[in-house]
Amino acid sequence: MFPYLRLGPFILPMASLALLAGLWIGLSLVEREAARLKINAAVLSNVIIYGLLAGVIGARLGYALEFPSVYASNPLSLLALTPTTLSPAMGFVVGLITFAVFVQRKNLPLRPTLDALAPGLAVFMAAAAVSHIFSGDAFGAPANVPWAIRLWNEYRHPTQFYETFIALTIFLVILERFPEPAGAGLNFLLVIVLASASRVFLEAFRGDSVFLPGGFREAQLVALAIMGVGFYWMRNWMNLETT
Repeated sequence: MFPYLRLGPFILPMASLALLAGLWIGLSLVEREAARLKINAAVLSNVIIYGLLAGVIGARLGYALEFPSVYASNPLSLLALTPTTLSPAMGFVVGLITFAVFVQRKNLPLRPTLDALAPGLAVFMAAAAVSHIFSGDAFGAPANVPWAIRLWNEYRHPTQFYETFIALTIFLVILERFPEPAGAGLNFLLVIVLASASRVFLEAFRGDSVFLPGGFREAQLVALAIMGVGFYWMRNWMNLETT
């Protein structure tokens, strides 16, 4: 769609810039929320950065393990800043484990820490959606609707715009901090539940879905499972607050 911006001799990848902007804004929101919840904002920011760095390294190594031939002849290409040569699943797992370890080591309270992350996670989701607009990723299925956009030689559902609208709506909901009391971890779980629900909805319009036997979409099943876990923990943590 609009993958690069040329500024003189420089070519800027717009999708990467959108993600970096989302990360910067997200960290600012996390620090503000941490201060409101009486959490050491500087310590939490450091823990997040450790988790992100570990996640990126894990994602690159995961990709290298999956496609060793890509790096066999030139191992130094592991250091290349190429976002397409990452394993998101491996990066998420490594980053999450690193984050959890440092949260425990720094004696950060779990549920208030999760609530402090909620607005930052929500705004990063919106930034990721905007990055899809720039890159053309997460594209829609062929469609005849009046608002279809031409992409990859087809008129398609503008799923990137659907995703952006929904992500911004989730962000605004999270800013209202509806679940009470503050610091109970419920606002974070609300992000997870709403994000999962949005993926279930959006996947119906995607043109890059992975289908399982029986015609089920893999992403929808995973999102439904995550949403169920989110509801389960919301109920448990709400019960803890009322007892």
